Amino acid sequence: MNIILFGAPGAGKGTQSSLLIERKNMFQISTGDLFRSAIKNKTDLGKRAQEFMHRGELVPDSIVIGMVEEVLRGQNKNFILDGFPRTVAQAEALDLLTSKLNIKIEKSIFIHVPKTELLGRLTGRRVCKNCGAVYHLISKPTRKAGICDACGGEVVQRPDDQESVIETRLKAYEDYTSPLKEYYRKLGKYFEVDGNKSSEEVYKNVESLLK
Repeated sequence: MNIILFGAPGAGKGTQSSLLIERKNMFQISTGDLFRSAIKNKTDLGKRAQEFMHRGELVPDSIVIGMVEEVLRGQNKNFILDGFPRTVAQAEALDLLTSKLNIKIEKSIFIHVPKTELLGRLTGRRVCKNCGAVYHLISKPTRKAGICDACGGEVVQRPDDQESVIETRLKAYEDYTSPLKEYYRKLGKYFEVDGNKSSEEVYKNVESLLK
């Protein structure tokens, strides 16, 4: 089964995607990863995307869809679209693409987490400046304050994990995601799981939707 997995920053999309890859042998398609790979490999689409990113502009939907198409054309595993589409326009473009490729996306699964919980998760997040390992002040603290368990590097709070910035990110997310929920409801493909549980409990609920 091919699915779309979406939710606000901090909802746990990455964790659930990792579990589905490990336990269901699924393939994850993340636009962030696509951008990094295309830019690193200096593909035509990667070069075009980088031009917009260097100017601080959003990458046009046509380029994003082009990158997704490149991956889908060579894919034979069940896949997870992680964090994409983000708007109704992208969802419509994705529908045209999957129709052209004769691929079916059966369900869009939204991981719902209350805003207060999201704020706690994100403001408590800390990242190693050296190796990128992720920690949390409450749920996954480092053994030694401010020092990475893995490499001994400095562990810091990212600028976009500060509360004022997170409030803005969550507001923007809600603004463009609400219409997307309704879009998939009308298609009979919208499903929601409670993300305010342990990762294993959330996984069981996600897994049940794949049956």
